[in-house]
Amino acid sequence: MTIQDTFSKRVKESIWRESKVEITQLDTPSLLLDLDVMEANMKRVDNYANEHGISWRPHIKTHKSIEIAKRQIANGACGITVAKVSEAEVMAKGGINNILIAYPLATHKKLERVVALLPKATIILTIDSVEQATHVQQFFQHIGQDIEVWIKVDSGLKRCGVDPGEPTLQLAQHVSENCPSLRLKGLYTHAGHSYAASSYEQVVAIGRYEGECIVETAQLCENHGIPIEVRSVGSTPTFEVAGKVPGITEVRPGNAVFYDAIQVGLGVATYSQCALRLMSTVVSNRPGERLVLDTGSKSLSLDQGAHGNATVKGYGHVVDHPEIVIQRLSEEHGIATIDGTTTLGLLNRVQIIPNHACTVMNLFDQVYVVRDGQVIETWKVDARGNVQ
Repeated sequence: MTIQDTFSKRVKESIWRESKVEITQLDTPSLLLDLDVMEANMKRVDNYANEHGISWRPHIKTHKSIEIAKRQIANGACGITVAKVSEAEVMAKGGINNILIAYPLATHKKLERVVALLPKATIILTIDSVEQATHVQQFFQHIGQDIEVWIKVDSGLKRCGVDPGEPTLQLAQHVSENCPSLRLKGLYTHAGHSYAASSYEQVVAIGRYEGECIVETAQLCENHGIPIEVRSVGSTPTFEVAGKVPGITEVRPGNAVFYDAIQVGLGVATYSQCALRLMSTVVSNRPGERLVLDTGSKSLSLDQGAHGNATVKGYGHVVDHPEIVIQRLSEEHGIATIDGTTTLGLLNRVQIIPNHACTVMNLFDQVYVVRDGQVIETWKVDARGNVQ
C-alpha cells in the first residue's frame, strides 16, 4: 500500500467516524459486519486453541479480506488457509506470510505462481495422490527448489484426499522416498460432510472421527519412520470436537469468524453470534400474501446449505421477523411469504442473516463495519472473485 493509499484510507475512516453514519442512511442492499460480534467469535477460537494447546489457521474463503486476516493473526492465528492460488497472492501481497493452499495443485501455471510467492511467504502445498506428487516433484526439482507439503486425508467427505491408514502411509512413503524436493511435514483433513448432519450428536461423531483418523494415521506414519509434525483438522461445525482429540496440533475453522444460519441450524452457534448481515428494503408489498425485498440471488446467493444440509428455512433468516420466510430468489428480488400477520410494509428495512456467509461475502466489493448501529469503517473484500 502506498503512502497515498494509506492517507486516503485514513481520511475515509475519519469521515465515517466524524459523520457518525447510521446504518439507516445506507442504501440497500448493504452488507453489514458487526465488529464486536466478529471479534468475540475470533476470541472464541483463540481461547479454545489456547485451552487445548493447539494452533489455529483460519480459512479465509469466508471473508476474503486482508484486514480480517490480519486481525485473526493479531488474535493468535498461526497463519491462514486458502483454497486458490489467487487468494494466496492477494493475502501474501497484503502481508500475510504463512499460507496453506488447501487444494491439490499440479499444473505448471499454478506452480509457477506459487514459486513467485515464496520470497514473500511460507507456502504449504497439498498432496493427495502419487500422480500429483510426482508432477509437483518434477516441477520443483527442475527449478532446483524445495517446498513444504501436507497430505490431505479424506475423513468422510469423499472429495479430495487419500483414505486414512495404509493408503495415506503409502503416499507418505512415496513422498519421503521419491520426492526429495517435497518436505512432508503434516497431515490434514476437512470434515465438510458435517454440514449434512441431521443433529448435533451426529456433528460430534463426525468431529471425533475426524480427529482420530488423523492422529492414528500420523502415528502409523511415525511407526514407519516418517515424522508428522502437524496434525490439522478443519470444519467450523466440528473443530471444537476434533481439536480435543489428543495428538491434534491445529484447527482450521473458516466460517467461525462470522457464523451463519447453517451453523445455527447445526447447533454450533446462535443467531446472536452471527456477525454478517444483509440489510434489505421492502420494495413491493401484497398485504397478507407476500412481500418483495431488494435482495435476490446476486446479493443473497441461492445457497441453502452445502453437502445436503436441510436445517435452514428459505434463503436467509429475517431478524426479528419469524413470520417472514424468503421462499424464492430471482436475480434482484427476494420473494417472501407471510405466516400470519406482519408489521412490515413498503420501504421498511430488515436485516437478514445469510444461510451461508462465505458465498454472500464473495458477492460484495465491500462490507460496512458497524458498532451499535453506526458505520465505523468500510473494508474491501480483497479476494472477491479470485477463483484461479
